[in-house]
Amino acid sequence: MPHGSLSLPARLCLLAWDTESTKVTGAARLPQLVRAGALTELAQRGLLTDEDGIATPVDMDSATGDAALDGLLELIRESRPHRWRTWVTLHARVTLDAVREQLTAQGYLRAVKKRVLGVFPSVEHVLEQPAAVDALRVEARRVLEGPVPVAEVCDRDAALVALAAAAELPALVPAGDRERHAARVEALTERAGAAAPALRKVVTEVHTALTASLTAVAVATGE
Repeated sequence: MPHGSLSLPARLCLLAWDTESTKVTGAARLPQLVRAGALTELAQRGLLTDEDGIATPVDMDSATGDAALDGLLELIRESRPHRWRTWVTLHARVTLDAVREQLTAQGYLRAVKKRVLGVFPSVEHVLEQPAAVDALRVEARRVLEGPVPVAEVCDRDAALVALAAAAELPALVPAGDRERHAARVEALTERAGAAAPALRKVVTEVHTALTASLTAVAVATGE
């Protein structure tokens, strides 16, 4: 898939952009989606494992070299134990902010400083590479809709599409279209954790936790 060097949470962040309106779709759900991507990638890299439902670092020294992923890994190491569903939401915006900083440094986004109510400083991000996002979306749709067999999809791409579909990103899954892809998304979720039974459990836990947290967000925001 294009831009494979980008982390899973970074690619999920880009997929949330509507390149026609140049706006983020489902902004209220984005922190949880990006955090779920970060948890999944850390598990796929073997740096997080499951111990009786608890997200547990494998050791105290390993790092990925990716600031957003390493920041989350450090947070988990320094915090009291939590289940996967808790980590999908707990301080999730911290991971989103770190991913946005990376994408800005790499030229995918541009940070624009502004003031809310003319007083409070804030930063708004503007999409700088819509063509890159369109290419990413085309490949994501191919994974979601076929004809590529699930068994031939790599675990990172399977996780990307499964999580994006769970979040019902409008640019990937049109409104009301989720049920049509339910079986494929379930198979992709399995594929994302295919490397080992323990990893499959983690991926399923994160996927389920994301769905539950986004349902809560939808109720709270009226989406």
